[in-house]
Amino acid sequence: MSSLPLLALTLGDPAGTGPELLTKALVDPAVRAVCRPLVIGDAATLAAARAFTNCPAEIVAVDTPENATFAAETLTVLDLKNVDLATLERSAVSAAAGQAAYDAVVTAAHLALEGRVAAIVTSALNKAALNAAGHHYDGHTGLLAHVCQSPGATMMLAADKLRVSHVSTHVSLREAINRVRPERILKVLELTRAAVQRLGIADPKLAVAGLNPHAGEGGLFGTEEEEFIAPAIAEAQARGWNVSGPHPGDTVFFRAAQGEFDGTVAMYHDQGHVAAKMLGIWRGVNVTLGLPIIRTSVEHGTDFANAGTGRGDPRSLIEAIKLAAALAAQPSA
Repeated sequence: MSSLPLLALTLGDPAGTGPELLTKALVDPAVRAVCRPLVIGDAATLAAARAFTNCPAEIVAVDTPENATFAAETLTVLDLKNVDLATLERSAVSAAAGQAAYDAVVTAAHLALEGRVAAIVTSALNKAALNAAGHHYDGHTGLLAHVCQSPGATMMLAADKLRVSHVSTHVSLREAINRVRPERILKVLELTRAAVQRLGIADPKLAVAGLNPHAGEGGLFGTEEEEFIAPAIAEAQARGWNVSGPHPGDTVFFRAAQGEFDGTVAMYHDQGHVAAKMLGIWRGVNVTLGLPIIRTSVEHGTDFANAGTGRGDPRSLIEAIKLAAALAAQPSA
């Protein structure tokens, strides 16, 4: 047991389903077989979640990761004591819940940066609640990029054979177009290649999506492919990377899902997210690329509609835990 990687799992927004999903995922034998899971957050909130999911596991609160034990039928929590259950309103945005989610993420990130945990896995937070608490980030990716001093970080969504990383994420479509530049595309290709290599594919075949319909159709529908995307692909190929494109965005993700490519670079948020989430929002995993730490996450949001019902689906969280454990077991690319 002590040889398994120690993972820090954040509680997420306490008003959402994150605590409930943890009580389901962490009693799964497949999870316990690959890691030592340490929840980061409020122990009382996790204890309350057990009533919604009929989880029999005992809550064990600790003050440091070094004091954690992982006996069967227990859920170990680094207790931040930062949620007032008497005033917590489930399924609602609040600054208090946003602050609790923020505290858990920052604590987990620092533990990983200090080498005290092998990786972090984040449950969903609510962006409105995060900002209401005074933390003006676009979500986990921006927050972790700031904490880890890694401004070039981006996200990769993984679902079955599809792995999609993004040139830009939480910005307007107008700003996303402005960010389609050779240097950024090349950086995302570099991060994607390293991530897929870490998953065991030595020479990954990467595809780059176009920005415009039909990848510009030779300039008929836009010139960004010729001006910005093709030069980045040419430079990647000159470095010896197995990269092709720009491919039309309406077909490249289907081809990747069939196994033709090991990774695909999308030009903007919805281009990549729609493709990945069509495969099943509860099956995908979000991986942050470009950080000095390993971070995976659920692909879905806080699921306020199911908070307090016990009906939340833990499959994405389980897959995120498994992937974090697998990445922690591999040397850096």
